[in-house]
Amino acid sequence: MSAQSTFSQTPAYTTRFASAKEVAAEEALVFDELRRTLLLLEAVVKTNAKEKTPRVLRSTSKLRKTLSAAQLTLAVTQVLPDKNESKPLLLALLAKIATKAEAASAAAPDVEMTDAAAPTEAPAAPETPAPLPVLDLIEVEVYFFLYVLAALVKYALADDARLAAQTALARAALWNRRTLDALQAKLFTYYAGVLEQFFPRELPALRGALLAAHRTACLRYDEIGQATLANLLLRNLLHENLFEQAYKFVTKTTFPEAASNNQFVRYLYYVGRVQAVQLEYSEAHTKLMQSIRKAPQATAVGFRRAVYKLAVIVQLLMGEVPERSIFNQDDLRVALAPYLQLTNAVRVGNLEDFNVVLTQHAALFQADRTYSLILRLRHNVIKTGLRKISTSYSRIRLADVCAKLALESPQHAEFVCAKAIRDGVIDAVLDHERGWLQSKETVNGMRYPPDAYKKDLESAEERLEREKQEEELAKEIEDEMDDEGL
Repeated sequence: MSAQSTFSQTPAYTTRFASAKEVAAEEALVFDELRRTLLLLEAVVKTNAKEKTPRVLRSTSKLRKTLSAAQLTLAVTQVLPDKNESKPLLLALLAKIATKAEAASAAAPDVEMTDAAAPTEAPAAPETPAPLPVLDLIEVEVYFFLYVLAALVKYALADDARLAAQTALARAALWNRRTLDALQAKLFTYYAGVLEQFFPRELPALRGALLAAHRTACLRYDEIGQATLANLLLRNLLHENLFEQAYKFVTKTTFPEAASNNQFVRYLYYVGRVQAVQLEYSEAHTKLMQSIRKAPQATAVGFRRAVYKLAVIVQLLMGEVPERSIFNQDDLRVALAPYLQLTNAVRVGNLEDFNVVLTQHAALFQADRTYSLILRLRHNVIKTGLRKISTSYSRIRLADVCAKLALESPQHAEFVCAKAIRDGVIDAVLDHERGWLQSKETVNGMRYPPDAYKKDLESAEERLEREKQEEELAKEIEDEMDDEGL
């Protein structure tokens, strides 16, 4: 068997072992691990222990690093019966994968597999692993499709990946088993990923299939399917900028409480994006911060970057300035550098700097899908600049306001100032005839009326009258104490 992994150009064990015998022994261990996983899946089906299906999927991620196309072909040949409808397709796809893997291996040969002293030794006979049991189960069939789909996506075999996903989903739809729910949800994830990566024009057609599958999952109380399909639907809608439909979907559906943490974190991020576009900034910021706290900290760096980028923009739209510590994190410093420049421009209220940052990083902001939200920050920059001008000048010409805020014309500056005065952003008046903005004059910073403090001061006559009343009251109390013999 080849040591070449179906999913990794350099399997983990090839870096540890240089001898062919050691590699063969390690391959036998990998095949035994596959055998145990298949037997576990069989036990899950027989006992209807659907809660153990995620355990099977977790072991899959480990096997993907070391499993070769030859091993997977042998497993499909032994496990699936000849009457299985998907067996010929799986074997044909594995043959294409093996060809691609060999071509990739030839392009980047693994020098660690060569042994200089090996020619003097007689080649050892390959160790034949024990045959796998025949399992005519739809779960096992779908399980093999997951491996094949991962390899097809890796080697960019787009048409074959789409065909494999469609075939597997059609086969899984014929069964109504709870032990199949997690595997079927994984199939939908692969299918949506294949279309998004290779066939983006087919995403609108996928939406109907996802909605139908989500409705079926709700009727079957398939919580894993509900969570996965809800996230796939939201991702599909947001990819097409259908925020209104996404908002309606969020408000009219309920996310299952028993969903995995990874699915829940994705859902929070998608809902946060939808609410941000719908001007619900406080709710969006809450969702995004919750998503960041629940996301894995050691992994999922790309996801955390995407969430932080959106969270920074939402916080700026709320009129708040994000903490500097957010931008100083090691894994976020480079990715958030343009957003730090944007934050500084908004904080200072310099519209010219804001426009420069927006122009320099327009392509990045569009790729991050935050460009439309960043355009809304222009009003925040203008408001901040007007507040500083209003507090710094008792009176300033509109032409100077236009120059300081980098607006188009003094007339535009007058309109902006009028709207700011109406909204209560600044406390000033406009003099249209003379063409200036004048802050309302006050006596002191506390805005007290003139001589207001004098109301609390008493006159000399009032003080004498008060002291006289206090003396009389003290004398009465003393007389009462004498009468009582105290």
